[in-house]
Amino acid sequence: MKIAVIGVKGLPPQQGGIEHYCAEVYPRMVAQGHSVDLFARSSYINYRWFDSYDFQGVRVITLPGWRLRGVDAFMTSALGAIASSVRKYDIIHFHALGPSLFTWLPRITTNSKIVVTCQGLDWQRAKWGNFSSRLIMMGEKTAVNFAHGLLVVSEHLQSYFLQTYGRETVYIPNAPANYAQSDPNFVYSNSLGLTQGRYILFLGRLVPEKRPDLLIEAFCRLKPTGWKLVLAGGISDTKSYVSQLLETVAKNREIVFAGELRGERLAEIVRGAGLFVLPSDVEGLPLAMLEAMREGIPVMASDIPPHQQLLSEQRGLLFPQGNLNLCISCLNWAVNHPQELAAMAGDAQKYVELNYSWEHITAENLQVYATLLNSSATIKTSSMAMEKAGIYGHATTSEK
Repeated sequence: MKIAVIGVKGLPPQQGGIEHYCAEVYPRMVAQGHSVDLFARSSYINYRWFDSYDFQGVRVITLPGWRLRGVDAFMTSALGAIASSVRKYDIIHFHALGPSLFTWLPRITTNSKIVVTCQGLDWQRAKWGNFSSRLIMMGEKTAVNFAHGLLVVSEHLQSYFLQTYGRETVYIPNAPANYAQSDPNFVYSNSLGLTQGRYILFLGRLVPEKRPDLLIEAFCRLKPTGWKLVLAGGISDTKSYVSQLLETVAKNREIVFAGELRGERLAEIVRGAGLFVLPSDVEGLPLAMLEAMREGIPVMASDIPPHQQLLSEQRGLLFPQGNLNLCISCLNWAVNHPQELAAMAGDAQKYVELNYSWEHITAENLQVYATLLNSSATIKTSSMAMEKAGIYGHATTSEK
């Protein structure tokens, strides 16, 4: 199969779940003999416009982009839709709802099968203004109307599309990435003043909908003895929000901003954590949480449906979304019950190993592609058979 990918910032991944998802799935498809062109933003990967390069067999094609909030994503997606429409692809795969605004173009101009993966309801994210949120919502509706195949990464999203649009979707979850080898002596963590197993970790983009502010306030009020709070993650059009966070904790020596981490340092920070906390208001199926669970780190999170899917049946701790007092109570219980927490982490680790693998996810994506292409081939073959039998001729004669 010849596959085009649209809506991805670029490869190799720097930050963002979609980029990490594509870095795992598409090289595996190439290894099975398929061809993949991924249309990327030149602003993300610092290549010139219309350059192309290889990433583990995937051809990455750079498109013009501008470092303007919201404009970059929509412009690159539009150009990707145009570029894919003038080339011959079997599958054109859009990632995220915003880029899906342009699914109509290849749908009406090509014979390609259009696939959309929804990683989350992005119009709910606080970083987008009213106009951008409306465009993303339009992208959602366009995907529902023009995609041959609609994939979702959580059971909650599957229910949402069925209840909202009556649209059937295919549930294919995310899976955790494989972390690099890390220093068993935790030298980097020690340099930040951290003690292994005695810090709470928030890992993710520092954006309002992930609620690092709630976790900071809960930690400051609880003041757990001997524990620190580490916030690790990049900025995504949220400089003013992050500035407010920094001002809030400027004089608190027990809170550490580690910035955006990758490779060995990221692996070390995760593996050394005593508790991973994700208090988000909005998520698809969070890769960072899956990775922490796979590493055997205890997890606490808000009780939004994607988190419930991962942490139900005593695989972690859940507290009511946005509830500061119950977040504090949950944190307090966690730091004072290490044995119970370790048992939960063990169950979570086994659950992830059994249910989430990139090999399985790749195979399921390819199965969706093959089903769409085979259904098209079946319709075409049936039409030819009917034409040979004179059925179409009869219809034409009777009309006359």
